[in-house]
Amino acid sequence: MLNEYERQYWPSLVAGLDEAGRGPLCGPLTVGIVVFPPFYENDEINDSKKLSEKKREKLFEVIKNDALYYDIKIVDPAEIDELNIYRATKKAMEELANKTKAEIILSDAMPLNVNKETISIIKGDSKSISIAAASILAKVTRDHIMEEYDLIYPEYGFKKHKGYPTKAHLEALNKYGVLDIYRKTYGPVKALLNQGK
Repeated sequence: MLNEYERQYWPSLVAGLDEAGRGPLCGPLTVGIVVFPPFYENDEINDSKKLSEKKREKLFEVIKNDALYYDIKIVDPAEIDELNIYRATKKAMEELANKTKAEIILSDAMPLNVNKETISIIKGDSKSISIAAASILAKVTRDHIMEEYDLIYPEYGFKKHKGYPTKAHLEALNKYGVLDIYRKTYGPVKALLNQGK
């Protein structure tokens, strides 16, 4: 039962917020927000990390079609470097929360400063249908961006690791150097830049 939190507030409008891409060395952070109609149910929607790529792609379209409102914010590496990943995530979530007409905001373990009732839920993407849906929008959007980068820079293997610091990715980064899409403040990238790569 993924809508236990929503159920408490219906028929008020409830928004769920989640992000994808806090851990990767490169590419953007993506943040999604989803507002479903009150009493909406869909047993297929779950934490994006628990779903196959094929299932996420299918649900990406279902969510966009069924939601009363959704939005996806893309935060570029320069802003992540400027603010740090935590503050960049918080800022993007607060901007999305302020834009929606929903009275109740559910976030995945991120306390927010907005003039609405907000509930920060640990492991929210496996407890709230709205947060789970936002996690799917964020994840699929980010994966598509990394797949586009893979076409431009095939030697880095972005399609496979999506920018996360896998062994193969670190080897490619060391061999081919730091691109503009990298987060310059992240440890392995910062170390290479200090070496002049």
